[in-house]
Amino acid sequence: MPGRVLAIDPGERRVGLAVSDPSGIIAQGLETFDRRLDGDLVAHLNRLAREYDVTHIIVGNPVSMSGREGGASALARRLADEIRAGVGLPVELWDERLSSAEAHRVLAGSRAGKKAVDRVAASLILQNYLDAHPRAS
Repeated sequence: MPGRVLAIDPGERRVGLAVSDPSGIIAQGLETFDRRLDGDLVAHLNRLAREYDVTHIIVGNPVSMSGREGGASALARRLADEIRAGVGLPVELWDERLSSAEAHRVLAGSRAGKKAVDRVAASLILQNYLDAHPRAS
């Protein structure tokens, strides 16, 4: 699959973002999007898709530990539908269980703020996705 993958860690206020390298092996965090300050999320994603030559988007799906979908998962599904319609690229929901907890663990002891946690969580979601979908060399 040519092009890069963009990952989204959705939140009510902040949205963590990460993009793969062109070879689809490594995830790199992008600047966290603040829904209250940064304008229209879908327009921002369109800009990122063009800038990074994105061909596929994944949205973190916060399923429960039992694997059941709850209210937050329904919001992620709705966001995925909005992105699919507004950006025009394939969008896939991806299990993000424990990504924020892992991001907090990775950043433990640092002075990183909430935006850094969201960026690291998006990177972890994307790296998990990339590891599960290796590209043929």
